[in-house]
Amino acid sequence: MSATSAPTPNDEAPGFDPIALAESMASAAEKSAKLLGEFAARQAQSGKTMFSDELGVGKAFMELASLMLANPARIAESQVQLWQQYMTLWQHSWMRALGAPVAPVAEPSKGDKRFKDAGWQDHMLFDYIKQSYLIAARWLHENVANVEGLDDQTKRKVDFYTRQYIDALAPSNFALTNPEVFRETVSTGGQNLVRGLHNLLDDIERGNGQLKISMTDTKAFELGVNIATTPGKVVFRNDLMELIQYEPTTKKVHERPLLVIPPWINKFYILDLREKNSFLRWAVAEGHTVFVISWVNPNAKLAGKDFEDYLSEGTIAALEAIEQATGAKDVNAVGYCLGGTLLAATLGWLAAKKDKRIASATFMTALVDFTQAGELAVFIDEAQVASLERKMAERGYLEGSEMANTFNMLRANDLIWSFVINNYLMGRDPFPFDLLHWNSDSTRMPAKMHSFYLRNMYMNNALREPGAITLGGVPIDLSKVKAPAYFVSAIEDHISPWKTTYAGPAILGGPARFVLSGSGHIAGMINPPSANKYGYWTNDRLPPTPEAWLDGAKQHEGSWWTDWREWIGGRAGREVAPRVPGKGRLKALGDAPGTYVRVRADGK
Repeated sequence: MSATSAPTPNDEAPGFDPIALAESMASAAEKSAKLLGEFAARQAQSGKTMFSDELGVGKAFMELASLMLANPARIAESQVQLWQQYMTLWQHSWMRALGAPVAPVAEPSKGDKRFKDAGWQDHMLFDYIKQSYLIAARWLHENVANVEGLDDQTKRKVDFYTRQYIDALAPSNFALTNPEVFRETVSTGGQNLVRGLHNLLDDIERGNGQLKISMTDTKAFELGVNIATTPGKVVFRNDLMELIQYEPTTKKVHERPLLVIPPWINKFYILDLREKNSFLRWAVAEGHTVFVISWVNPNAKLAGKDFEDYLSEGTIAALEAIEQATGAKDVNAVGYCLGGTLLAATLGWLAAKKDKRIASATFMTALVDFTQAGELAVFIDEAQVASLERKMAERGYLEGSEMANTFNMLRANDLIWSFVINNYLMGRDPFPFDLLHWNSDSTRMPAKMHSFYLRNMYMNNALREPGAITLGGVPIDLSKVKAPAYFVSAIEDHISPWKTTYAGPAILGGPARFVLSGSGHIAGMINPPSANKYGYWTNDRLPPTPEAWLDGAKQHEGSWWTDWREWIGGRAGREVAPRVPGKGRLKALGDAPGTYVRVRADGK
């Protein structure tokens, strides 16, 4: 019996079949042995040890331990506090067992989906397990957070990995302590765990010996068929990007084209997932002549490409191509995340040359100042970057899965443990979800570019300092940028914290507007007006601090897209006849979404 023939779920609880169960377990054992042998062979061939501390986690916790042991009175006090909370929980549990109404000692935070099943509240044992975990988790996190004497980077690292440890040990992640999994195990005779084991082994095999958790049914989506379907043509191509021009859908269009610059950490079609939530399709319907950059998924041949190559062969090449395609001398530009950082650098480069080809700039969750760069800063210090550079030097690029794993760790309960429960404990197949399909479609990054980006932006915060960065022989001074700018960020963004992006308008030298969306880094941006979700805040003033801005801001229902529509409308120029892709001086090279976007980092 092969791994692919594992038992499948049934609407009715199946009877216990010991023969089928034994066959499935034997198949799993055979596959496990094969994968373990392959892993051991790879380790021996590479000369790597099983354990290493390239991230400096062990060193950080040794420093933490030494500081904690230096204050034994504080340890004793915290132990007493923990004991008191457990005694209270024990008393409340006995009172509940005797039928008395009692309030919970510890409750999950709002929005914690791990304990939403009714069994966590209705069954006394599972309720006790849940509260016991919450008490220990909060006690541990508070004690780690309150240790004094650690430098900022070590403190961030300890805090982050403590939360990873706490999340990993949640009772929801184990079959015997999760009421939903327990019920499923009883009702299926344990076959959910057997199916889950097969899913686990399949994911290890798919990751070539490393666990690569399946987040969605990848076969449910096809580029150009049910995602990335906005009609258009590739009108320009070079080593780093394809430029897509979209078909007009209005009788007249704005004279000034719109250039959208996505990040190259992920693929551009986050802006064009489905018809109902596609920012690109919506912008076309608003009368814009829309161009988007589709970055290449680089291999070792592009290892030498630098950040300035992304400027010259990316944004600058796109501006030249747009002028050829439409005759327009300038554009309105939109930069998302890292694409916004590149847009800022491009504006500085153009300003030094007194070039006004970008008439206005929109920054979507984009960092210009990296002072407080969010939780990604946990992974960025000299030791970790040097280690990463050594790895990239071996193959010429950063593997897409490595960056994807880093981002997933930032939201481990949503992007790791929820799938462990669904796929491996419940034995279910992942649900088809377009956003998670995009999230799993990772991209590589050239070694030289990524090293430059980490050191100059995250570590040295050089982009905000006049002349600290030189690109293409031009010192970059963002204070000389006079083009009007629109900054939009998300209040729950853990990648580009909004209080840090708020520094952007003050760094640039032109008039600016700042808008704050609800939700996070993705959902806060990909939020069409028709969804009427999340809301947003506006404030016509730009006080010195983000807190003062929010205090004076007005909250609105719906999407920030409507506010941006009003802002960009006054900068889009007069109405002209629609421009059809391929009908100008640039001929069509192929249909959207193009060829570069189809290259997968996993080779599938």
